Amino acid sequence: MRPAFTLLALAAATFPHIAAAADTPPGDVIFDARLRYEALSQDSFGRDAQALTLRTRLGYETPTWRGFKLLAEGENVTAILDRYNSTTNGETAYPVVADPETTDLNRLQISYAGGAGEGVAGRQRVILGNARFIGNSGFRQTEQTFDAVRISLRPTPSLALTYVYIDRVHRVFTAKSVQGDWVSNSHVVQTEAKTPLGQLTGYGYLLGFENAPTQSSATWGIRLAGSQKLSGALSATYEAEFARQSDYRNSPSTFDLAYLDLGVGLTSGASSASLGLERLDGNGRRGFQTPLASLHAFQGWADVFLATPVRGVRDINLRASTSFKPPGWRRPIRLQGAVHDFAEADGGQDYGREIDVLVSTPLTAHITAELKAAAFDGATPVFADRTKVWLTLEAKY
Repeated sequence: MRPAFTLLALAAATFPHIAAAADTPPGDVIFDARLRYEALSQDSFGRDAQALTLRTRLGYETPTWRGFKLLAEGENVTAILDRYNSTTNGETAYPVVADPETTDLNRLQISYAGGAGEGVAGRQRVILGNARFIGNSGFRQTEQTFDAVRISLRPTPSLALTYVYIDRVHRVFTAKSVQGDWVSNSHVVQTEAKTPLGQLTGYGYLLGFENAPTQSSATWGIRLAGSQKLSGALSATYEAEFARQSDYRNSPSTFDLAYLDLGVGLTSGASSASLGLERLDGNGRRGFQTPLASLHAFQGWADVFLATPVRGVRDINLRASTSFKPPGWRRPIRLQGAVHDFAEADGGQDYGREIDVLVSTPLTAHITAELKAAAFDGATPVFADRTKVWLTLEAKY
């Protein structure tokens, strides 16, 4: 039987006029529901995976009192169609769709904002920068959250300083998995400065995990991202990032690996296109890893390279997106696509190519529909061909 908060959430989604008629409490009620069908065909498995899952969240954030607010949020994931390996259900004959069934606390935090800074303590969502290193993995039905203390300061309008201490990582696999929670003693520092060339970010991610020592590492890096107007609505965009990663704390091996990201593009109104190169080093024993990233957003939606191969990976990618309203259509339709060419970090071994496409549109002010697909064509049996299709309906109130 679904938990009470799930049933209440579904009722609010199905009968919004009933929810609106109720007396509105002070503070903010948090509700969202996401129904998703995911189909996965992968050459290394004899069976295709099919997953139909419903994720619901219900929470509440108090009004501000002398700068303080309290937020509590629960989460439930129910599998309606479960022909897939969730990593906890024992269905290993199917490929992995990392959406296990669960009922759990998603966030419980107290925050304070005042003057030139703010702080958050408790189980919380942490997303830094573009989420390439620290993120919530929001694409999956169970998001990644952190038991952490976060302090953010803004001494000037153009300068932001962030420090995060992470005590535990609640990963998308849920506490039912041996890799679901990581016991952490990690320190994150980040500085962001607005410059005439764009936003300049410097960071240090000192990650130590008691029960996942192979993921312990120290990463220091710098990133510049900006844009320059060319003419009319047309602008040029650019980004450059470099980082080095080495062993830290209880890491069982020593290593020194590099990360490079370069990109240029054009934007005009709601349309954009970019050409990028992302390179994660490898030394033959280990690749440059980003274990706390929102990984699905990078290196292709087929999720072939969630863990960097020991010889590293080089991703040359072309991305484009646009938004438009067809005649007679009240709401915008968003189109997004990407092509990737993958190889070893030094380019010696071809890994394969991938095509990603997405179409989404809001159906109402609160409900969005999305169709998304990814097709990976592997150049070596190590990285098997796979095709993924998602159909998603999401409601937020």
